[in-house]
Amino acid sequence: MKPTTRRTLAAVITGVAAAVGAAATPAAAVDTVPVPVPLDGVEKSLNVELPKLGGEIPLPMPGAPEGPQYVEGRLLPERVIPQLPVTGGLPGAGVHAPLPHILGDDFDHVGVGAPASDLRTLAPGLSVDAPLTAPNADNFGLPEPKLPQVGVLTPVLQTVPGANLVAGPGL
Repeated sequence: MKPTTRRTLAAVITGVAAAVGAAATPAAAVDTVPVPVPLDGVEKSLNVELPKLGGEIPLPMPGAPEGPQYVEGRLLPERVIPQLPVTGGLPGAGVHAPLPHILGDDFDHVGVGAPASDLRTLAPGLSVDAPLTAPNADNFGLPEPKLPQVGVLTPVLQTVPGANLVAGPGL
């Protein structure tokens, strides 16, 4: 193979690899959407310092459910209706307000912040077994009757919320 052909082939492979890598990574993954509360007009018209308010709304992202699991000895899979995972967050809020020097001259503002926290959930699922057993060789290959089984897979909710309270000069 000529050196020119090798360089051309290497350039093509590098370009394809770069394109695949760029397509695999999202351009901008946004977890929350900020929600400001505009009070500037009221503050200017009344000539007073009002609290600064804002919030964050999380974007829920559905995941891929785990498929049915086939178990030996059962006619139906273990999870007939699989649990759907959803990740997102709890909404966040922030308040920053003036404080009339109650705590001393160094403390003229107070702020409360509750940032958006991660939230992981699993929807409820269902597991059902048929009222027949697997084919039995002792019964000429016919299944035998049995009691049907139904199980509900419980939903899951996991999060760790938090909040901050701060006081200081001109936060």
